Amino acid sequence: MAETLTVARPYAQAVFLFADARQALGEWAEMLELLAAIAADPDIAGLADSPRLTEAQRAGLFIDIGAERLNDSCHNFVRLLAENRRLKLLPEIAALYEIQRREAEKTIRAELVSAFPVSDTHKAAVTKALKKRLGREIELDCSTDSTLLGGAIIRAGDLVIDGSVRGKLERLGGTLNY
Repeated sequence: MAETLTVARPYAQAVFLFADARQALGEWAEMLELLAAIAADPDIAGLADSPRLTEAQRAGLFIDIGAERLNDSCHNFVRLLAENRRLKLLPEIAALYEIQRREAEKTIRAELVSAFPVSDTHKAAVTKALKKRLGREIELDCSTDSTLLGGAIIRAGDLVIDGSVRGKLERLGGTLNY
């Protein structure tokens, strides 16, 4: 995994610099997300590595599937990746690009996992509190996990706030066993 990230990083950096210079960070994020999904498909991954296909055919496969959702610059990027046999790195390239894009746009994706569905009022309060604490715009994803018993867990980058009943009981148990 670390090796693939090392190889993918220069491509992600180059795409980021290219997109940033053209003020097209969002457009490239969408295109890379699509390409990553294509590359992650097991059938496509098998074809992308096939020695029976030429570089042009491998690139064409991705370009044809992406169709009008990919611009000419992205077509060239796909051709470059095919030429260097790096199409399978598209999920890592997209993930690294997304990290750089969020850093540049001062946004962060946060996840709120609660025992029960969260109201819009609570979502707004969590978003506001995280924005104040982290100094960034927050994109909040919410999900439920009935195993939490109650409360919630918030993850934003490296920050984890465990306010779940289970987490509190585990901390209490750890304190009592000490």
